[in-house]
Amino acid sequence: MLREIVLDTETTGTDAKNGDRLIEIGCVELINHVQTGKFYHQLMNPQRAVSEGAFAVHGISDAMLADKPVFADVVDAFVAFCGDARLVIHNAPFDVGFLNMEFARLGPAAPKAIPLEDVVDTLLLARRKHPGAANNLDALCNRYGVDTTRRVKHGALLDAQILAEVYVELLGGKQTSLGLSIAEPAGSVTVAAVADSGPAGPRPMRSRLTQAERLRHGSFVESLGTNAVWREYLEP
Repeated sequence: MLREIVLDTETTGTDAKNGDRLIEIGCVELINHVQTGKFYHQLMNPQRAVSEGAFAVHGISDAMLADKPVFADVVDAFVAFCGDARLVIHNAPFDVGFLNMEFARLGPAAPKAIPLEDVVDTLLLARRKHPGAANNLDALCNRYGVDTTRRVKHGALLDAQILAEVYVELLGGKQTSLGLSIAEPAGSVTVAAVADSGPAGPRPMRSRLTQAERLRHGSFVESLGTNAVWREYLEP
């Protein structure tokens, strides 16, 4: 069994070495590249101001974080959720750099630093698969037809859910969900504990056919007669 954690973060700014901090972590569990419905999501008080540039990206304000726990108070739950699973991150040096910086602030009792070489970086996967093309998350969603209509602002949990779909497409397009309920954060500020939804049966693979292609396929199946096996695969 292969267990992976797709992870995304939001921060106060872009420079961990000069004091920027984590403010949000979102994680989605995959088993054998299939989303299980388990997730981890947490907002944190960074004890410093969110920069204007970062706020423009994720919309998380200082006021939204004022009553949230600090990283030291949530790190045990975060580490327990991840366990020994392989992390999957888009542009891994950024998120890993911030996580390791937060670990280092905890002193001798801190978790071990995350080795970058142990992380699957989907940005590197995308660059190898699509050299010379735009490979940011939005571009990959457009390329693979991943729905981003809920994504008004960046948010760690929602971006982790979207990245989980993109990751599987980069691997070859296997089914990405067992039909389990995935948390939908309200905007960027829902704080959720680890959640585990019970199985609800398989979900059909997403179709990429256009309406015109569906109509042409339907006409073709009609020409094969009433016993054509393709009738079992026509969309309702």
